[in-house]
Amino acid sequence: MKRLRATSVVLGMLCVMYFITYLDRVNVSTAAAGFGQEFNLSKTEIGLVFSAFAYPYLVFQIIGGWVSDRFGAKRTLMVCGVLWAIATLLTGFAGGLISLLAARLLLGLGEGATFPAATAAMARWVPKEKRGFAQGITHACARVGNAVAPAAVVAIMAVYGWRESFYLCGVISLVWVALWAVTFTEHPKDHPRITADELETLPAAKKKAGSVPWRRLFKRMAPVTIVYFCYAWTLWLFLSWIPQYFLHSYDLDLKKSAIFASAVFFAGVLGDTLGGIVTDKLYERTGSLKRARSWMVAVCMLLTMLSLIPMLFTHQLYVSMACLAAGFFFSEMTIGPMWAIPMDIAPEHSGTASGMMNSGSALAAIISPVLSGYLIDRFGSWELPFIGSMALMGIGVVLAFRMQPESKFESEPAAATDPKQLHA
Repeated sequence: MKRLRATSVVLGMLCVMYFITYLDRVNVSTAAAGFGQEFNLSKTEIGLVFSAFAYPYLVFQIIGGWVSDRFGAKRTLMVCGVLWAIATLLTGFAGGLISLLAARLLLGLGEGATFPAATAAMARWVPKEKRGFAQGITHACARVGNAVAPAAVVAIMAVYGWRESFYLCGVISLVWVALWAVTFTEHPKDHPRITADELETLPAAKKKAGSVPWRRLFKRMAPVTIVYFCYAWTLWLFLSWIPQYFLHSYDLDLKKSAIFASAVFFAGVLGDTLGGIVTDKLYERTGSLKRARSWMVAVCMLLTMLSLIPMLFTHQLYVSMACLAAGFFFSEMTIGPMWAIPMDIAPEHSGTASGMMNSGSALAAIISPVLSGYLIDRFGSWELPFIGSMALMGIGVVLAFRMQPESKFESEPAAATDPKQLHA
């Protein structure tokens, strides 16, 4: 039997991590049907529980990216995994709104550095021409977590209760940490199962990145961060409220609403996978990062916006499901190119750069669930929050052309190394 390649094992472990982190993030949106009733919470208060995770998540995006660049992805993800596992377990022990918020804050702290650290690992372990696929397939596994969570949590709630769903997720997280500790090495050449053929395909080993030119890197990544915020507004609206949308807007029971929510999230799985493949194929055929990244993101955002429009003019269950599934599919097709961009722009600081980009998602995660919950409480319309999503997607279409992934970031400005420019 042919054994798995070391690069496949590492990518597989990252796929499992993405699955678990999103399972731990979105299980709360389905469990809200249980704890919301038990603790007598309003939609706005439930929205606060959804978004509490994002405050420390935002703060630790850039810090976590820098930590992973400085101390390595192995140690960073081991510490993060233990923290998010404990937070998930504590959610099951919550006794009211305050303890729920505290547990979700700890979850955001634990997961804040995960994706930047994973991107730093991929920068060493994934060939340049396969970066889109690697980011697409890992995020597809995250969307599998989205899709599995509603049905899995409902099944556990039906037999045991909402608390037990968090206990199980916490244990799964701890198992992953143990496996990561024994299967990953910071540098591919140090892995006991790496082959010479694999090493030839990977980026050349580089010395540890020097100090980060923060101001210049912030400025360089700003358009990317804003575009990712526009995408993430829709993402967090979907992750937070889609299970509740089908439950309340169409008066479905818990099991049927979970089925419809899972169908929408599975469309995201397909979008993530296909998006990663398409962006790599475009780069292979055209040799243009601008077309493979920026143009593709712009087209997919436009299709997302168009997909959601019919929801504003009809209130029919299957039409809504089709619109939401199509919208989520196209929005998730942006993931492969978006997460490849930090590695394209700043490979030496890929953890920090991806943390800067993902801070846009974290900010959207703070605002989107709460504002959406307020709009639902205030106006009684479950479709109203999607208008904001469409507007931001339109902004993202325009700004996508400002990302410039084809222009590589230099740690030292050209003027500092060119004597002619110094005396100009």
